[in-house]
Amino acid sequence: MNPLLSRASRLIPGSIYGHTSPILSHPQTAPAFAIKAKGARYIDADGNEWLDLMCAYGTNILGYAHPTVLEAAIRQLHNSDCLNHPTPLMLDLADRLISLTQFAAWAVFAKNGTDVTTYAIQVAREHTRRPKILSISGAYHGTAPWCAPSIAGILPEERRHIHTFPWNDLNHFHTLIKKHHNQIAAIILTPFHHPNFAPAQLPSPDFFPTIQNTCRQHGIQIILDDIRAGFRLHHRGSHKIFNLTPDLACYGKALANGFPISACLGAAHLRRAAERVFFTGSTWHSAASMAAALATLDLIEKNNIPQFLHQQGLRLKNSLEQLAAQHSLSFTLTGPPAMPTPHFENDPSLLLLQTFTHLLMRQHVFLHPHHNGFLCAAHTDYEINEIIHRSQIAFASLKSTLSQTHPHTYPHPTTHD
Repeated sequence: MNPLLSRASRLIPGSIYGHTSPILSHPQTAPAFAIKAKGARYIDADGNEWLDLMCAYGTNILGYAHPTVLEAAIRQLHNSDCLNHPTPLMLDLADRLISLTQFAAWAVFAKNGTDVTTYAIQVAREHTRRPKILSISGAYHGTAPWCAPSIAGILPEERRHIHTFPWNDLNHFHTLIKKHHNQIAAIILTPFHHPNFAPAQLPSPDFFPTIQNTCRQHGIQIILDDIRAGFRLHHRGSHKIFNLTPDLACYGKALANGFPISACLGAAHLRRAAERVFFTGSTWHSAASMAAALATLDLIEKNNIPQFLHQQGLRLKNSLEQLAAQHSLSFTLTGPPAMPTPHFENDPSLLLLQTFTHLLMRQHVFLHPHHNGFLCAAHTDYEINEIIHRSQIAFASLKSTLSQTHPHTYPHPTTHD
């Protein structure tokens, strides 16, 4: 065993726990610890350089160690970070986010996505005086008892009022509306569906409009969990892409280019309820993170980062799909191009996906087999070309492996055969 992993197993339950665990990707290939990063690359604890298509699971949007963001944070650190009171930067950041987001009249800050998604459902319940929350089957909203992927340590009654339905299934949605009439406080949605162990799914044309109209009719609050996608698809929030007007929106990850901060923005009619919900944390007013967030938002808007990520992601998607087709492999990158999720057709066991991402990791390209990827502003043409080149090697190796192990069933048929 890797000596650092061995040490971690003695000191920490689960060794490396949560979504960053190498056990969830490729235990023998994926790095376990990292020591340094710059742009779109990082160095693991063994000194290997990796081309990164996970971007710290979405927190890196401008490039690791971006000098402007670092300068803003360090400048603030020389004065203070956490004090008895917030600094005026909290007001500056709230003002900036509200000005970007046409439906929002107020903002609060925390550290993690779970903090603000949980706060949002509390605000919705307080405003409506209703208990029930609708969400999408398989969606991820954090690790609080009401939404954690695992049920370990969670009482059944903590989820008694959470009701799920499949993405894009409006019939099931209407059934829940009818069944729980006047009991539903809110629905919580992501801009697109990004379940683990499955391809990403975009909303059907009538999905968001129908949900929005129905919720308005029934007084149900709409919460947009934009933690993962926020500011990658549009600098004013992902709802601008998908023509949705939420009552509450949650942001994090890319908000400060890796500095820890999250935010919940809300509509004016929810202000009184928001004031009544007690919400606090000792480090939530960290001034360095707020300074980093202000610098990050300025750079995202000034340089039109979402458009750049879309263009680079589209180029990567088209190139990888063409390479796969040359090897008669039914492969695609699903979801928005800026947040690509790899997928092979006719791969119910996920063997192809697992093998391909393993082969990519052997080429020192880090892409998780069961989580959507992320692009950042440091994925220049040079990096994209390098990823394409290394992917070509991985596809060729995958085809060779499949031909040797399953000569009569592989490759999967495609239109190119």
